[in-house]
Amino acid sequence: MYKIFIRPLLFLFNPEKAHHITFFFLKLATKLPLGIALIKLFSPRIKAQPKELFGIQFPNSIGLAAGLDKNAEAIDAFAALGFGFVEIGTVTPKPQPGNPLPRLFRLKQDQALINRMGFNNGGVEIIKERLKKRKSNVIVGGNIGKNKVTPNEQAVNDYLICFHELFDWVDYFVVNVSSPNTPGLRELQEKKPLSDILNRLMDENKKKAVQKPILLKIAPDLTEDQLKDIIEIVDETQIAGIIATNTTIDRSGLQSDQALIDNIGAGGLSGSPVHQKSTDVIRFLHEQSKGSFPIIGVGGINSAKRAIDKFDAGASMVQLYSGFIYEGPALIQKINNSISTN
Repeated sequence: MYKIFIRPLLFLFNPEKAHHITFFFLKLATKLPLGIALIKLFSPRIKAQPKELFGIQFPNSIGLAAGLDKNAEAIDAFAALGFGFVEIGTVTPKPQPGNPLPRLFRLKQDQALINRMGFNNGGVEIIKERLKKRKSNVIVGGNIGKNKVTPNEQAVNDYLICFHELFDWVDYFVVNVSSPNTPGLRELQEKKPLSDILNRLMDENKKKAVQKPILLKIAPDLTEDQLKDIIEIVDETQIAGIIATNTTIDRSGLQSDQALIDNIGAGGLSGSPVHQKSTDVIRFLHEQSKGSFPIIGVGGINSAKRAIDKFDAGASMVQLYSGFIYEGPALIQKINNSISTN
């Protein structure tokens, strides 16, 4: 139904407009008395494959990646569609509008997206209030970042604000220093600033009566030496694991017209072309670390086979973003069914 009726209609609009239309109906469904029940009724049947990770029991191993439900507006609807966990954000301390429009683009020939959203979100206070009102018990991750105006040398304060404000309302945290769309943000992936941020967060985590898992989301564009640094940082800081990977700034191997790509300009590329790149990062981290920490795999998963590729490379769970936009809820079912037969 999605690929035959819904996707063609949504693709008549520019990507950000299509996003707003989708969220209008998802939010409406959460408000109607039988809205969630109707989503479940028309969603593909999911064979439950529970997964325990970080001391958390996940209903299944397929999550929604950060970036789609930035403001925690449709968590219950995404849970009804079959996701085992939903990652909100990226959340910043203060609201920010993000980068100027247009900032989201489809490369349909590549089953890909390019975005330069720039952490557009309503700010941690508004998002916290929404989290308090959610009705489903789906696992929720809080992806946190810094405001654009915050200098890198003060970035840790932004991460700490989001950590404390969201602590009681999310099940795990993800530190995002890998988006290419906030100027200078990826500089925080360097060993010293990254270690400083993660150590401060872990210090605060240890003060809590019950600690929450803290993960790090990394870019697919890191060198092998930088990935070795990441392994050392995980060992040193004792964070719970890695999410691999964010979007890429690489444009090699695309099938779309070069003039179209040039016209779009800067931004992070997600979707099918990122699959091999992200899978290679997962495999490198898993092999070099001898499997010493869990990895959540994300990037280019548009089929059950590609999800299995991620698991075979060393991922413990996976997340969907662009693949979900192109393939719809049936992709969750296909991946879960494939896991159950492997």
